[in-house]
Amino acid sequence: MTNNRDDRPIAAGPADPLASPAMTTNAAAIAGATTGGPPPEPPPGADAEVSAEQLSLGRRLRQPRTIISLVLPIILLALFVRSLPGFHLDELPDKILHANGLLLLAAFGIFYLGFPLRGLRWAILVRRTGFPLRVRDATEIIFLSWLVNCLVPAKLGDIYRAYLLKINSTVSLSRTFGTVFVERILDLFAIVTLGLAAGFVSFRNGLPGEVQVVFAAGVVFVVLLAGGLLTMRNFGRRIITALPIPGKIVEFYDRFEEGVFSVGLRALPRLVIITGLIWATEATRLYLVVQAFGFPDVHLGISGAFFIALSASLLTAIPITPAGLGFVEGAVVGLLTIVYGVPETEALAITIVDRTISVLTIIGLGAVAYAISPKRRGAGVAIPA
Repeated sequence: MTNNRDDRPIAAGPADPLASPAMTTNAAAIAGATTGGPPPEPPPGADAEVSAEQLSLGRRLRQPRTIISLVLPIILLALFVRSLPGFHLDELPDKILHANGLLLLAAFGIFYLGFPLRGLRWAILVRRTGFPLRVRDATEIIFLSWLVNCLVPAKLGDIYRAYLLKINSTVSLSRTFGTVFVERILDLFAIVTLGLAAGFVSFRNGLPGEVQVVFAAGVVFVVLLAGGLLTMRNFGRRIITALPIPGKIVEFYDRFEEGVFSVGLRALPRLVIITGLIWATEATRLYLVVQAFGFPDVHLGISGAFFIALSASLLTAIPITPAGLGFVEGAVVGLLTIVYGVPETEALAITIVDRTISVLTIIGLGAVAYAISPKRRGAGVAIPA
């Protein structure tokens, strides 16, 4: 879809903004896009310039709600593990320390290879809206948004990503939300498709009942999402204009729809391939972590790693805790023990190391990037010649 609206340059916001009140109220809506939910419904004036009273990331982290969302899942998970006789916590340190360091380093590297791939995908989407975003800038902004997602609940990292692009360019928030929504659609299709394929390969002798339920839910999500996209494409604006809503919301929807449908069929095959590679890095990370331990009783295979990594990723969409803290760990341990017969202590060791790579290293390295990045101060992104 052609960009035919006047998006004026946006003034840089405060030195350390996270989200305006308008954006914060829509965090759950944007997060819902990950699971095929409806497009976000922003309040009037969502594209307006951000005020100086916006909350900083540091202030967010000091809020009781954020502290509770970080601490409570960890406490509940620890109590749950301690209450089960199959977990031998005294054996965990020794098992983790004896893991193959080279394979863990390879898992770390393959995981971080996913960020430039994500940056490339998002840069392609933003370029289709008319702004020549570089892959390097897109990767940096995405990495900062992942830091936010690992620290605060409600998937505010996606909101923060849109905000960073706004204060560093001329792209409107609503159009950026559209590109993020397209990413979530691509991710959902990849999770369901690759998860189904991995599940059938992994369970050639018959799908367990629990797995059949997961597959059925995934197929239903895809069907509903496809129906929602068709409705938006053919009837979305007519439905919006027929409702008694303010004109600013209609304008926001127009820009959001432009962001969603600016992709075009020519760019779609490349985006699908990039999305598949992104999720391959997630599965390969888990596979290398399992191999690093070398447990004789663990026979996961690459198909099993794909199935577990893709299934667990769906839980990160739950906007209750940062990065699905508590939910993802419980799901991975449960899948490893119940579905694949991995002993409880070994499953817990695998989960702890895998989440250390995918969450704790993001917090550590992301904090450094956040401290030195000019993007959070609205210093602008470089425009290719």
